[in-house]
Amino acid sequence: MECPLIMDCNTCPITLELDALFNVSQVLAHSLDLHKTLCGVLDELQDRGGLRHGIVTLLNPESDELILRVVHDDPDPARKVDEVRYRSGEGIVGQILERGETLIVPRIADEPRFIGRLGVYDPEQPFVGTPIRMGTRVIGVLAAQPEVVYPATLEDRARFLEMVANLVGQVVRLSWNMNEERRHLVSERNRLLQEVRTQYGFDNIIGHSPVMRRVFEQIRAVAKWTTTVLIRGESGTGKELVASAIHYNSLRAEKPFIRLNCAALSDQLLESELFGHDKGAFTGAADHRLGRFEQADGGSLFLDEIGEIAAPFQAKLLRVLQEGEFERVGSSKTRSVDIRIIAATNRNLEEDVASGKFREDLYYRLNVMPIYMPPLRARIEDLPEIARFLTGRIAQRQGRPLEVTDCAIRLMMQYDWPGNIREVENCLERGAIMASNGIIDRDSLSLTGLEDRILSHGGNLVQPPTNFNDPELDERERIVAALEHAGWVQAKAARLLGMTPRQIAYRIQQFNIKMRKI
Repeated sequence: MECPLIMDCNTCPITLELDALFNVSQVLAHSLDLHKTLCGVLDELQDRGGLRHGIVTLLNPESDELILRVVHDDPDPARKVDEVRYRSGEGIVGQILERGETLIVPRIADEPRFIGRLGVYDPEQPFVGTPIRMGTRVIGVLAAQPEVVYPATLEDRARFLEMVANLVGQVVRLSWNMNEERRHLVSERNRLLQEVRTQYGFDNIIGHSPVMRRVFEQIRAVAKWTTTVLIRGESGTGKELVASAIHYNSLRAEKPFIRLNCAALSDQLLESELFGHDKGAFTGAADHRLGRFEQADGGSLFLDEIGEIAAPFQAKLLRVLQEGEFERVGSSKTRSVDIRIIAATNRNLEEDVASGKFREDLYYRLNVMPIYMPPLRARIEDLPEIARFLTGRIAQRQGRPLEVTDCAIRLMMQYDWPGNIREVENCLERGAIMASNGIIDRDSLSLTGLEDRILSHGGNLVQPPTNFNDPELDERERIVAALEHAGWVQAKAARLLGMTPRQIAYRIQQFNIKMRKI
């Protein structure tokens, strides 16, 4: 005969609570959505833990109020739970927050502090609430109504609820930390996006000449659409800067902007770079790799030097541009992407089409909206502004103040700059290296060989103005201009300036002017 004192293990309170605790831990481990997780915990407490009408309230750090986050079996489905709040010390829940201690109410009807704001609890039944902690700090309250038929005392129910609250506290801390990190990442992303927009905005495309104003109008017009753009122009004219401005001023600005120089890769590498490859597709393909098309999905793909790709690969590229579909190298699965193509070239594609080097159908697919970047010699009036902008950029790189003088700029404007803006920046950087005092003047640029290049390109060094009292000239420039006009004869230059030979010699030494022999 079975002993009546031996309880069935399936109805043992410890077994039941361990079973419920295991299921609660499973719920907590399988979701990063805090609301969904808390709802799952309250489900388990009712289904297996014998705790009905569970609620979770969490602290609002800004107001020190408890905000209701979840209530199980809420009789009011239209209730906005986050509008239910408890101040510290208010009602049973507020008392638990204030004291930081578990509170047991044997019979709700006998407890005058019980507010009953939710209208879910049976006043004839008991109520248990316990603090949710993050370390030593109380951050919320977990409460429920124990079932009277459950084979355990209220003290046992309270201890079980405390164990669950400890687990909930860990998940809340993880969720809050993730939310804080997410807010930080979003903030950092927005800051970087703003920085990139500033760096690649219209303000960094320098020029007020008529031909550049037309380029600005085209960029502004095409940026708001998804039209394919082909940027034409010589090397060093700023085609990549225009591509960036188009993307970062478009509706795709928050999506990826991926660049690829087509001239830098062979056909096999180009296919892998653009389309990606599967593991084992070729020797060395140790893993799956996303291509530039997939990386740019939703954003823009800038294909620089598009005219350099070989004819066999042009057909593969054409298919992607027409249908937005491709296969990774080594895969038969067709993938689709939504990208905007911005291409650039310094080649004469019309001649390449005529000679058969470039597919005609690909040319028309790319040449939907052409933008022609003029060479610097066609807008030399923009050079002073460009020179000052580039000097500021070089100053940032060198970590010191730099200044380019008007006299130096006048010398620069006598050259046709076949390397365009890239050559200007290189020249100014060399001039900055030679300018120990941070002043890039005519002497500094002359030491870079600029005057020799002007003469070798068939130019003539223009003599400086004879008005040495021009208010736009500083004293150093005025002396250099007089010396050049006088053939670097100090006595003659002194007479032009109304100085004595001794005075001009002092100025030459003071301003560290390097004398020349003619």
